[in-house]
Amino acid sequence: MGCAKSKDATDSPEKSLKNESVRKSQNALYVKDPTSNSRLKNRNSFNLHIISPSEGNEEASVIALYDYEGIHDGDLSFKKGDKLKIIQESGEWWNARNLGTGEEGFIPSNYVAKDNTLETQDWFFKGVSRKDAERHLLASGNKQGSYMIRDSETTKGSYSLSVRDHDPSMGDTVKHYKIRTLDNGGFYISPRITFTSLEELVNHYKKQGDGLCQKLTTSCISQKPQKPWEKDAWEIPRESLKLDKKLGAGQFGEVWMGTWNGTTKVAVKTLKPGTMSPEAFLEEAQIMKRLRHDKLVQLYAVVSEEPIYIVTEFMSQGSLLEFLKDGDGRILKLPQLVDMAAQIAAGMAYIERMNYIHRDLRAANILVAENLVCKIADFGLARLIEDNEYTARQGAKFPIKWTAPEAALYGKFTIKSDVWSFGILLTELVTKGRVPYPGMNNREVLEQVERGYRMPSPHGCPGSLHDLMIQCWKKDPEDRPTFEYLQSFLEDYFTATEPQYQPGENL
Repeated sequence: MGCAKSKDATDSPEKSLKNESVRKSQNALYVKDPTSNSRLKNRNSFNLHIISPSEGNEEASVIALYDYEGIHDGDLSFKKGDKLKIIQESGEWWNARNLGTGEEGFIPSNYVAKDNTLETQDWFFKGVSRKDAERHLLASGNKQGSYMIRDSETTKGSYSLSVRDHDPSMGDTVKHYKIRTLDNGGFYISPRITFTSLEELVNHYKKQGDGLCQKLTTSCISQKPQKPWEKDAWEIPRESLKLDKKLGAGQFGEVWMGTWNGTTKVAVKTLKPGTMSPEAFLEEAQIMKRLRHDKLVQLYAVVSEEPIYIVTEFMSQGSLLEFLKDGDGRILKLPQLVDMAAQIAAGMAYIERMNYIHRDLRAANILVAENLVCKIADFGLARLIEDNEYTARQGAKFPIKWTAPEAALYGKFTIKSDVWSFGILLTELVTKGRVPYPGMNNREVLEQVERGYRMPSPHGCPGSLHDLMIQCWKKDPEDRPTFEYLQSFLEDYFTATEPQYQPGENL
């Protein structure tokens, strides 16, 4: 499969999974994740970054960035600011000792930062892009002068300062300032005044704006990250899940808000028996689990016997389609809609880099969380559906209106057919969830599109955005843009004519 470097296994992935299933006891919480050392067919090829244990630094110390309350035997609870000694780094859960209490146990690695590093500062956001900095700072709870320092996207080893501002004509905005470095290791924004450390720089601009758009006030609010899924919890017993609230139903199953092990809120997709082969699903799920990106809904675990359950992270606002039609999405303006499109393009650009295909990209398969965060769901599942009304591709259950003609007519699904679907999804965003090709049935859509018909610009849609849709609907798949281009275009949609970084007054 090439998902990650793995040892050869004597048994096939399917056989290994079945053997693990047989070995499950009534008391078992979960079965070990089989994806880490199984030999997978090379249908898609991609590399993923795997966290490995520190070499030559077996007991590094870390600082807790958030409170953590352990929920399983072996977990180590801690409070923000606690100092811990890392005994072993392995994957997303590290073995650690609390230096205050002497207790040992497993901790979520994304809740701590190495001691004496910038990551322990509330105002430092490691690995955050310029666009995500704007999303963070414009989120509710922040105010004028809220700020963060982040890694520079353009200059390795350098930093940028992002500050929330207010413009009478534009409303709340974010300004970005390059932090330049001196040969002796100092820092400056304006050459008029230099600092020996970033802490000193922050303290100076908290006292006075000194040419910035605003005096720095409070560091950007940092949401507690979702803790990693439990160690080795992959194929789990159905009894460990409680289905709490039905969120929706589709042609092939239902979506529920649920609780795993009485502690963890999750989303559970239940598939009707016969929807797909459990063996084929498990093989695909091994790939899906390895796709990790903050704009993809994370697959946590599965119940492999029919009816199949797919357990994922919970997204509080539900599907983008319902959010646009019946939720808070009804009042969104173009800048917010374009930003949601940019997030979806970012997730698809990752899928593109990983040589994977979604096959069913539409608003119904995008999920929404707080602060208009969008994530892509159900990637790869469409390939496995065995319903005749779906596999015929022109049957009643097949999403013809979202599907590229070469995929609908000849079954040629590629990342470029996903690009076509993304163009249709853009119309769903602009029209707040209207069904594409209004007034036309599936057969008419297929015939008209083959003759060259393309949807006209929706009411209120800027010409440049409709032009982008038309690019996505080019007849020749190779003439369609990449998702990398779509992400870049949409992220800079409102700033393309403005400088990305501010020189500041008197700077």
